[in-house]
Amino acid sequence: MGEKLNKNTAKNNTILVIRLSAMGDVAMTVPVLIALTSQYPHLRLTVLSKAFLKPLFEQLPQVTFKAAEVKGKHSGVGGLYKLFLELKRDKPTAVADLHGVIRSNVLGGFFRTAGIKVKKIDKGRKEKKALTRSKNKVFKPLRSTQERYVEVFEKLGFPIDLKQSYTLEKRSINKEISQKLAISGQKLIGFAPFAAHEGKKYPLNRVEEVIAELSKQKDQKILLFGGGKEEERQLELLTETHENVINVAGKFSFSEELDIISNLHVMVAMDSGNGHLAGIFGVPVITVWGVTHPYLGFAVYNQPQEHQIMANREDFPLIPTSVYGNKMPTGYEKVMEGIPAQKIVDQVNKVLGN
Repeated sequence: MGEKLNKNTAKNNTILVIRLSAMGDVAMTVPVLIALTSQYPHLRLTVLSKAFLKPLFEQLPQVTFKAAEVKGKHSGVGGLYKLFLELKRDKPTAVADLHGVIRSNVLGGFFRTAGIKVKKIDKGRKEKKALTRSKNKVFKPLRSTQERYVEVFEKLGFPIDLKQSYTLEKRSINKEISQKLAISGQKLIGFAPFAAHEGKKYPLNRVEEVIAELSKQKDQKILLFGGGKEEERQLELLTETHENVINVAGKFSFSEELDIISNLHVMVAMDSGNGHLAGIFGVPVITVWGVTHPYLGFAVYNQPQEHQIMANREDFPLIPTSVYGNKMPTGYEKVMEGIPAQKIVDQVNKVLGN
């Protein structure tokens, strides 16, 4: 562990925080950075990530955001060296690599050569492999991603207490957005049924069952979230057949989507980024798990166990089949189909007090 620094000596320190992707993993840094800057008010941070994720850090006054153009001027080793020179101008006293990939390793190498302390995340690859393998599976909960992030800062000399909840303030929804969504005092239910891999997507027939049931309540409005043209098309079709349902996907900027998400009364999401976006605003998030599992450490921040809706492992004992849900053994194609829509509806109603 690193030497612990007190709150006053921290005023001479600037930590470069590297977390380039994916959206959900970047969102999971936010509670940790809120806690860090709250407990070390003189500490300065530079966050390096993708440009479009900048709005995630707007509420953190001690954070300066730097965009990595990894497909542009910062591509390749030469581009990363150029990025290193740009970042070095901010005079970081330490580097927290929360990503642990080739790009961040190369950047870290440049900073080490310059005599700057670098600590990187322990992703727990060995224990995750044990949890996801089909034979001799070691089925036990692993450390959360936030705990792994906290460990990096502790190694740099900045232990963090995460016992209390650290979330962002609710953002304001402007008049134009309110008019587009036709919001007028209803309870807002977010629903993000898609994910990067098939094993984590909720089937469309089940999605429609959830929407059909929840849309019966006239004082509730369902806002559908997703990404990509095909997902947007599918969500748009769902809005045409049900009342009190609005498709948000593809109609707002990322910053505007954050405005909307922060005002939700509940979010239903798969094991994907939208759930994490809601969680950092303290929104109750119901996560529907397919071939992945919360034991891997990717559960949404600060959510109770009852918000985790999972497939029956007696029927599908190989769950979790992989870390990211990209491996689906034969016979596991119907994992999500086996999660009843009513189970999700009941949990939403419980959260809303219906």
